[in-house]
Amino acid sequence: MLTNPVVVSILVMGVLCLARLNVLLAILISALTAGILGGIGVEKSINLLISGMAGNLETALSYVLLGALASAIARTNLTLILIHYIANFVQNRRLMFCLFIAFFACFSQNLIPVHIAFIPILIPPLLPLMNRLKIDRRAVACALTFGLKAPYVSFSVGFGLIFHTILRDQLNQNGVNIDLSDVSSVMWIGGLSMLIGLLLAIFVFYRKPREYQNTYLSEESLEILERPKMQRRDFAVLLGAIVAFVVQLWAGSLPLGALCGIILMVLLGGIQWGEIDEVMEEGFKMMAFIAFVMLVAAGFGAILKETGAIQSLVNYVATLAGGKFGGALMMLLVGLLITMGIGTSFGTIPIIAAIYCPLGLELGFSSSAIILLVGIAGALGDAGSPASDSTLGPTAGLNADKQHNHIWDTCVPTFLTYNTSLIIGGTIGAILL
Repeated sequence: MLTNPVVVSILVMGVLCLARLNVLLAILISALTAGILGGIGVEKSINLLISGMAGNLETALSYVLLGALASAIARTNLTLILIHYIANFVQNRRLMFCLFIAFFACFSQNLIPVHIAFIPILIPPLLPLMNRLKIDRRAVACALTFGLKAPYVSFSVGFGLIFHTILRDQLNQNGVNIDLSDVSSVMWIGGLSMLIGLLLAIFVFYRKPREYQNTYLSEESLEILERPKMQRRDFAVLLGAIVAFVVQLWAGSLPLGALCGIILMVLLGGIQWGEIDEVMEEGFKMMAFIAFVMLVAAGFGAILKETGAIQSLVNYVATLAGGKFGGALMMLLVGLLITMGIGTSFGTIPIIAAIYCPLGLELGFSSSAIILLVGIAGALGDAGSPASDSTLGPTAGLNADKQHNHIWDTCVPTFLTYNTSLIIGGTIGAILL
């Protein structure tokens, strides 16, 4: 198993990222490593990487357009008004701030499913307040990742509806007949496991004060913006954001929703005609790197699939599973490895369901236990993966003043916090169900 291209390439990516090599370069090197070890050669690996990037084209376009939307909102008083109320609500309570951020982030997955687009709008202006309260940003990173991940793992709403539908369809295709209600009836265990991890991160691991330099905004600027008021432009941008949300729900398309929102903002004067280029460029600066990482991650996943290494890895696990406990643990650990490389829970489910369903039935697991194992195995690794938007998003906001490292301050804390709690919760839940 140690020579399996999946295992080796993920280890290579982890080592390079921990050594602070640029994430994009680390993924590219890891992808080529997987291709060479898998026997498909460098040239074919590059071709697969490029063609495989198409798998995340819609996601990448969504992020760039949402970045422009975020840039337009950031030019108004909307963010400042929200910050004003947040500051008054949390006052000097550091732990309350982190819990509020986690609570607020949850809405980005269901109530207003904009995913990570809210982070570059909300978090950078809050950095001076975090600095004043001496909040450890690793706790905030864990709070943001919780909000980006726990809702879709637990509830069949928004992005969770997509995730649960994929899980239901794949299990039905592989001999485990279930309904959507069956998925939501057990996946709350994953959300509860993540909630325990969140509380540990905020109240135990990262509760101590941590000093940062005020280089993004000064304390004086916070005082000036104490009582912002809504202007005509603010209402225009707010209406554009609402339209983006409604169109996204109606058409089921993030890019279309964001585009309609931007066009309406321009027509109503929320974005001045002469500012369009600046708004788009700022949107690119916010989200283009994340978009490209997601594209390359999709190419990496295509190489892993082509090598056949994922299938052989899962088959190897099937031969090692000596019972329910060992089988559950091994299934979750392999899911962790696969998702760490692909960077998406949604894309991992179809890969592992074909083997995990018959394996789970053979080991005597109930259909509820199989739902939980496949669901959590797919979700594992999304928190902590350098290529995941669940980690790239928090870093994009927290590193606005260049004092937050993507690997050591986002990926490592979220990896340890959530993957540990999910593995423990998933294993115990599968045995008890």
